[in-house]
Amino acid sequence: MLNEPLDHQPKQKKDKRNLVYSLFVVLLLGTWAYIIYDKSVTTHSKEQLQTQINAIDSSRAELKLEFNATSARLDSLTGKHIQLIDKLADKNKTIQHLKNTIAGLLQKQNITATQLLEARKMIDELNGKVNDLYNELALLQNKNQALTLANEQLNNEKLQLQDTLNKTVAYNQYVTNEASTLHASNFSIEALKVHNNGKEKMITVAKKTDLLRISFDLDANRIAPSGEKELFICIVSPDGKIITSGNTITTRLDGTIPYTTKVTVQYEQGKTASVNINWRNNGNYEPGDYTIIVYQNGYKIGQGSILLKKSGIFG
Repeated sequence: MLNEPLDHQPKQKKDKRNLVYSLFVVLLLGTWAYIIYDKSVTTHSKEQLQTQINAIDSSRAELKLEFNATSARLDSLTGKHIQLIDKLADKNKTIQHLKNTIAGLLQKQNITATQLLEARKMIDELNGKVNDLYNELALLQNKNQALTLANEQLNNEKLQLQDTLNKTVAYNQYVTNEASTLHASNFSIEALKVHNNGKEKMITVAKKTDLLRISFDLDANRIAPSGEKELFICIVSPDGKIITSGNTITTRLDGTIPYTTKVTVQYEQGKTASVNINWRNNGNYEPGDYTIIVYQNGYKIGQGSILLKKSGIFG
């Protein structure tokens, strides 16, 4: 009976030690469980964070592609319509500012989802403004094309009117020249022998002729202005050639021809003027017809003739 207490005390110590061991094991298991759980949570968080980063990068890349496409479209518009874009300078300035803001936002290294959402809104706004710009440019282009066609039509009409005007002016000048050209009539041509004492005698023999007196009238003309008028006299000899010292005139119908002499006369509008010319031949007068043709203003205005005969048996 005395030994029983001694056996009972060691059993109690052993039981306490087992309890401590058990608690230690539980704590160790709990620690490892916590570590494993914490690692699992951390890994999951990292995976979620990586997923978010990948989503942000994907969204950024998608937004950049859309932004680049919109920018390219805008550059194409401004490049093709550089003259028209000047008329929309204020709108283009606003668009360029918005474009620069988006570009700066998308270039950020640590862009957030909120900033991506903001970029998305701004890109949508940019697309809307580019569409509006495209429509306005199309409208301006249509107006310009309409104006260009109208200008071309006006230019064609102007050219036609100018051509008609030129033809009218030319015709009026032609008519005026025609109408203002004088007319010569009542030709009188005399062959004269001039004696030493100055007396003159009308003759018909070529050999005895000293000069030809040519007289004619310039008829009244209500269009020809008053003033000096140049008359060109062509004297055609019996051989059909114009007697000349080498001078020429340009006529309206016969081209350039030689003339014999010219005179300047005073003419009063609407009145008849008499013209008298004494012409001496440098050589001998040949028998035959002499034709006197008068030109004024490039036109032939009249002519007359005289026949000079051969000498008779008695001279």
